[in-house]
Parts: sequence; structure tokens; C-alpha cells
Amino acid sequence: MCCITVFTGCETPVSVDLDTAAPKLVVDASINWEKGTAGNEQKIKLTTTTGYFSYVIPTISGATVTVANSLGTVFVFTETPGTGEYVCSGFIPEIGETYTLTILYNGQTLTATETMRSVPAIDKIEQETSPGIGSEENRIDIKTFFTDPGNTTDFYMSRTQSSIQAIPEYSVTSDEFFQGNQVFDLYLNEDTKPGNVIEVRLYGISEQYFNYMTILTGIAGGGGGPFSTPSAALRGNIVNTTQPDNFILGYFSISEVDRAIYVVN
Repeated sequence: MCCITVFTGCETPVSVDLDTAAPKLVVDASINWEKGTAGNEQKIKLTTTTGYFSYVIPTISGATVTVANSLGTVFVFTETPGTGEYVCSGFIPEIGETYTLTILYNGQTLTATETMRSVPAIDKIEQETSPGIGSEENRIDIKTFFTDPGNTTDFYMSRTQSSIQAIPEYSVTSDEFFQGNQVFDLYLNEDTKPGNVIEVRLYGISEQYFNYMTILTGIAGGGGGPFSTPSAALRGNIVNTTQPDNFILGYFSISEVDRAIYVVN
């Protein structure tokens, strides 16, 4: 005797209710002075958090945004209308100078203070071919070399953007184990091929920003996108002095930067 069991199925729409929190202000305030440039053109962007399924990031208009140095010189950032981007064309960067960000918005005062850190020049970028495992193709590894000055405790962040990736990758390191020596930052991507263009940016950062980015890149899973919406609420150095419990997402950083381009061969 043969027994045949027939299964029939149906599709039922499932509605998932997600808790909706009040939008929080997100501040993208990275002041970067690239070696060989005047560093006078700077930008700060203000947005808010949004719903999980939303593809549109709301921007903030109508804020007053300034950055002041220790001498009391105030640099005003003016919004490009409707974009949430506040720009300054007369900024004066100086290594070792301390700067204070102030944002006035919706009856609240937000502040943060950082000191501009220097960064060594990128010495060179090299590639190295590593053998694949089993049937896998050989892998091309990219090494970016720089030399730590050795006379101070320094912290670094690298940003690597490949022409085959939409989102750059970030990593941070301290000179604890290579004081005064040449060291390299390693970029690994199994899809790297000859002809790919690699852009590397090396930043000098504070210890506080190093700690922040260490956590943030961990939240983002290491590869890519730490400045997209994080999966956890990580507090930066921006303080809401009006409503301390209404904390702000984002960070005010100020760094010297070196940049290099490498074409894989």
C-alpha cells in the first residue's frame, strides 16, 4: 500500500509592531586638515534618527553652529539651505590648538571640546599576494606604511575606500607597541583585483576618540559603515548642557589627515 501525504500552504501577512522612540539629534562634526591644503573649507552635518524601515534620513535646519579656538576666534558655520549641512570657508586649523563646538538648536545648547592632533605622512603603500586556501584564488593584501614619531603617545585612525566598495572601512590603533617605529595598516578584501583604486586616509586622533571608534567599529562589525546608524546608542563627546538626559549621538573630532591613492597591479 502506498500512502501519499499532500501538504498545502498559504501565506499570511505578518505585521511587526516596533517601538517608536522620539528622534534624537545626530551630529557629524569631523574637522579634518589634509596635509598640503589650507584646511579652511570645513563642514558639519546635523540629522536625526528615524524609523527602522525608513530610507530617508531627516536633516536639521535652523541651528546656530560655531567652532571657537582657545584665543576666542569664532568660526561660523552657515547652512546650505535645506540640507542640514553647515559650512565654513574661513576656518583656521592649527596643530595642538583646542577647539570648542557649540550648537544652538530648539532651545538647547550642545558643546564639545577637542584638540587637533598631528599625523605622520604615509610613507608608502604596497601590495602582497597571499596564497588562497584550497581552490580559492590568491588574495591581494594592501599595506599602508607610516612612521610613528616616537616622542609622544599617539592614536591613529585609518579610512580605506576601495573602488569596489560603496562603504569605506575604518580601523584604529595606538602606538603602544611600536613607539618610534614604522608600522603598516593592513587592508584585506578577497575581491581586490588589479586595476582597483584604493584611497587611504590616515588621521591623528585623541585617546578619547580612539576609545569611541574602537567601540563603534565593533558595533558596526568591523568592515564598513561606522557612520551609518549604529545598532546601539553610543554616546560621544557632545554634551547637551540644557537637557543633560537628552543625550546626543555623534562626535566632534578634529584631526590632521594624510591621504594617498594606490592602484592595484
